[in-house]
Amino acid sequence: MKVEVLDIKGEKTGKTVNLSKDVFGVEPNDHAVYLDVKQHLASRRQGTHKAKERAEIKGSTRKIKKQKGTGTARAGSIKSPIFKGGGRVFGPQPRNYRFKLNKKLKRLARASALSQKTNDKELLVVENFTFDNPKTKEFLNVLENLKLENKKSVFVFADANNNVYLSSRNLKRHKVLTASELNTYTILNNDVLVLSESVIEYLEQNLNQ
Repeated sequence: MKVEVLDIKGEKTGKTVNLSKDVFGVEPNDHAVYLDVKQHLASRRQGTHKAKERAEIKGSTRKIKKQKGTGTARAGSIKSPIFKGGGRVFGPQPRNYRFKLNKKLKRLARASALSQKTNDKELLVVENFTFDNPKTKEFLNVLENLKLENKKSVFVFADANNNVYLSSRNLKRHKVLTASELNTYTILNNDVLVLSESVIEYLEQNLNQ
């Protein structure tokens, strides 16, 4: 599967790259994608939610009224969950939401996401580039040339590209990542995936195992 390589001016360079069918041309596995995205979102949860139960409420332990003769239900503690200000029954407790997935399933999920982007023509390959200095204006020019200024996009490089990253950092709809930071959720949560020319080989080596 051949894809044309663009430069940062949005013009064709005359070069093409061959995308492996084992990574960019697989039959998308929706369930693998679902599990990988679910794991990613679960691992982002703090899990610090906490409600006090009746044993943790500050209050008197005296019996608030006599047992019989009041015409209402008996009550033994102001900290009872049925009273205002009382403890909560089975309230949320701090917990870790993370769970494990097999490496093969995660590779399949990422390959499925990349294949989906390729099928939907939402994947661009650009030649490797960098900036002399971090300037948001230069990155905005690249977005305009690639016609991405009104779309949500993610740029993926093989290695850290600090000047490009700093140039994009204050743009909410655009991200710059290294290949090791790329995950299924990020791939699918953007309108266009922009891959640098050198990152193709890295992805094919890591996902075709």
